[in-house]
Amino acid sequence: MSDEQRKLRRQVLEDPLHFVAFGFGTGLAPKAPGTVGSLVAFPLFWATVYLGPAAQLGIAAALFVFGIWLCGESANKLGVHDHGGIVWDEIAGMYITLLVAPPTALGWVAAFALFRFFDIVKPWPIRDLDHRLRGGLGIMLDDLVAALYAASLLGFYRWFVI
Repeated sequence: MSDEQRKLRRQVLEDPLHFVAFGFGTGLAPKAPGTVGSLVAFPLFWATVYLGPAAQLGIAAALFVFGIWLCGESANKLGVHDHGGIVWDEIAGMYITLLVAPPTALGWVAAFALFRFFDIVKPWPIRDLDHRLRGGLGIMLDDLVAALYAASLLGFYRWFVI
């Protein structure tokens, strides 16, 4: 581990703001931190299933709005816009995608695969949002659109098949 990686690890583990923005440390994964961070949404979603769809929509909105501030502050403190380790946006995006996923193991796997696909490939307008908007809104918005793309496909699947 390089000195720079040690310094970042120390910053994330010692600063509560970075710790949460880095998905409770999952954003420190050496490979694919966004993918690892996305997994945090699963226990969060599972813990809120009993609340029902209306409450879960409220939680999704809160994750997004809080993320605008959180990701923006973390990026400012690090001095890097949309640092790869900031994964709160992936957590919120994955949570939103799970709202529409069929409530089965296969449905959750499909939700994960679709969300990660859209977040990595960044089809229009995701790539434009990712490059043009700065601050917390820019960090969060591209993942919101990736989640909406994935959720749309899952919604069509549920409408036609289930």
